[in-house]
Amino acid sequence: MQGRLLAALYAATVLCVHQAAEVASATQQFVAALICLGCLLWAWLSRFTYRFWVVSLAVVLGAWAYTHYQIAQVLVEQLPAHEQNKPFKLRVQVQSLVRLAPDRRYFIATVLGAQPQGVPSTIALSWNVKEWGGPYAQAKAYDFPEIKPGQVWQLTAFLKSPHGLRNPYAFDYEGYVFAQGVRAVGTVRGTPVLLADRPEQHSIEVWAQRWRHHLREAMLPYVRDLRWGGVILALSIGDQASISPQDWLIFNRTGLTHLVSISGSHVTLLASVSAVAFAWCWRRFTWRGHALTERMPAAIVAGVLAFVVAGLYSLTAGWEVPARRTFMMFGVAVFSLLLRLPLSMTQIIAVAVVLVLVFDPWAILASGFWLSFGAVLVLVACAQWSGLALWQGQVQGWRKHWAQWKTASIWQLMITVALLPPLAFLFFEMSLVSPLSNAYAIPLIGLLITPLALLFALLSLGPWTQLTEAVLWLCHQLLTLNMELTVVLGEHDLASLPASRAPVWVLGASVIGIGVALWLRALPLAWLGWLLVLPTLFWRSPTLPEGAWRLHALDVGQGSAILIETANSVVLFDTGMRQSRDQDMGGRVVVPYLRSLGKNRIHHLVLSHADLDHVGGSRSVIERVQVDQIYSSFDVDAHLKRESRLLAAPDLSLPIALNACTRGEQWVIDGVRFAFLWPDKKILNGRVKADKNAQSCVLSVQGAHHRALLTGDIGLEQEKNLVQAGISPHEVVVVGHHGSKTSSSSLWVDSLQAQLAIAQVGWWNRFSHPHPQVEQRWQAAGAAFLRTDHEGAVVVTSLASGLHMNTERRQRARYWQNPIGFYR
Repeated sequence: MQGRLLAALYAATVLCVHQAAEVASATQQFVAALICLGCLLWAWLSRFTYRFWVVSLAVVLGAWAYTHYQIAQVLVEQLPAHEQNKPFKLRVQVQSLVRLAPDRRYFIATVLGAQPQGVPSTIALSWNVKEWGGPYAQAKAYDFPEIKPGQVWQLTAFLKSPHGLRNPYAFDYEGYVFAQGVRAVGTVRGTPVLLADRPEQHSIEVWAQRWRHHLREAMLPYVRDLRWGGVILALSIGDQASISPQDWLIFNRTGLTHLVSISGSHVTLLASVSAVAFAWCWRRFTWRGHALTERMPAAIVAGVLAFVVAGLYSLTAGWEVPARRTFMMFGVAVFSLLLRLPLSMTQIIAVAVVLVLVFDPWAILASGFWLSFGAVLVLVACAQWSGLALWQGQVQGWRKHWAQWKTASIWQLMITVALLPPLAFLFFEMSLVSPLSNAYAIPLIGLLITPLALLFALLSLGPWTQLTEAVLWLCHQLLTLNMELTVVLGEHDLASLPASRAPVWVLGASVIGIGVALWLRALPLAWLGWLLVLPTLFWRSPTLPEGAWRLHALDVGQGSAILIETANSVVLFDTGMRQSRDQDMGGRVVVPYLRSLGKNRIHHLVLSHADLDHVGGSRSVIERVQVDQIYSSFDVDAHLKRESRLLAAPDLSLPIALNACTRGEQWVIDGVRFAFLWPDKKILNGRVKADKNAQSCVLSVQGAHHRALLTGDIGLEQEKNLVQAGISPHEVVVVGHHGSKTSSSSLWVDSLQAQLAIAQVGWWNRFSHPHPQVEQRWQAAGAAFLRTDHEGAVVVTSLASGLHMNTERRQRARYWQNPIGFYR
């Protein structure tokens, strides 16, 4: 038990280190390591009562020092501030499997040489086609040269430090690439030149990626035109780039994401089948008249083979965290057999946790780490109290098969319920059909489709075309059957329920409750532990008091999306930009953020004007969230129909009120008054010519204590008209036109008397927004000027106690984020 507690301490310490905003100094690391060694030496030489606590302190200090040391080794490589977004002549070696898109190639590379100097050793490069057809254009295939892991290329690229959107509870791109060791990202310019390809000089990592490349190249001609070809690639080699966002949405709603990814169950299945088959053969073969089992027990030989197979498959699958977990567990089990050490399953799991984190301290930040180890622990708990006698032959005939099926169903239900809290916490969604979908998908995908996909991958390397096509046909037919059932379930309105983000202590309570219900099942009333799951699933944030409001200026890059909360209503002002046919900020940022807050309904949606950086995400928002009323300065129905035509998508039905955001239009809800100050009827009716920016809706939010002003993209002329009309001061202002010099005149800034000015802008945007003079003008007037590219999402709350402000990059600062000092 003590060893498992120490493993938990190690993991907890590593997790705490990753919450830090800064890394410890080398001196602090050294002192912690010395104290750790001293504690271990003391505990070894002494036999006093409190030795366990001394060892615990040593584990904590050792984990703390080691993790900080690993972080420091990556942080030391930083692209100089004066070289950001400038061209470099590079000589690089491709390290990763290249991510394929018709108009793009993306890969991670090691820098072998650079001019000028100072480039980090590991970078991520994107090679795009020169022509961009716009956000609605279908990507056109481009004839890229073959890019293989291990190749050395000479190229020119513009490099920048990694920077991503930062919104509460959302995907952190900067942390993701930091965990991969990537310290700069770049866009290739010109035509790269292949310098060399020397296979004999490749590392094991590159060899594994090159093997994956050859497998994919052999498989692509067969699967390129198949509906579920991307899933077959994901199941066989872990390449998920070909799975569309719509398909991922179905997998998430039905709880099958873990089966589409290379999970531990896939690795376990392949390794176990290989071990069983090899053990069967080993018991039946002889060598010079002696059975092979006389020289080496079949169990040990089969275990070693399973370990090797698990390692090979994990490398082929991309060495993801769930596969790594399974490989480590196989390794611990095999070595315990070889050393004759009796280890329980929980001890094997504990050692695997430590090994995974020693080799990759950032693994604990991946959702796969928690879900993978969590599922295994639930299975172990279930195995301790149910079904063991049934598998040992004490029940025979049809009763045995019925009991086995019943036990397996109970186990699956236990896993589903036990994983609901972390899934709700991480992804803001609860799949209600997960038990049903997993009931047929686990045996289909695990026992039939995945083995057939792996067999197809191996056959595609050889000359057996007809056999390869036959295996692929069978695999795809079974997958089609599975997905037809899954799509029907996933498209049902009750397939899943949204779940707001509960505090960490609520999630912790649910985990404790599950542990009590599963591991201490024999105790009286232990089943009540399941009740602790409910707060995580149905958590709702405390409501605002009457007259209060909360403004969320989301980080959506070069665009605008602002959420206003009152006690019982939600107003959304703009929906961000559309980047491509398959991606927009409405679906990528706005909808997940609404769900994280537990908001399933938008009472008023305001689309300020018809620029795509403001309304590009409107389709995704209207599709996925109930909207009661829409206000705009343009024909929303015509805009959505045009989008449907350009996207070749069905028309959206709008059973909601469509209104013009005319000056004077207003409503009051929860003690907060919302009023449109612009445009007037002359502009909306076309009697006065005005461009789209001049038609922007301007919304004033007046609560019991403070006012906020949302200005769209209005310019100097519109500001002048509003000042002449007698606009009132507002404490919070979202700066017009992203801080362009065509807005925020001195007259406007002085009239508003704002305490806080917020500019929603994209990092290194091509317009150079906000203009330095505009920023200085607001600051000179006494306003704090916040930029979403520097601060991430900005959340401002108006209460009787005052105006409270938080920014994502300050409130949840992490050591891996693009340093704030770089911006200043």
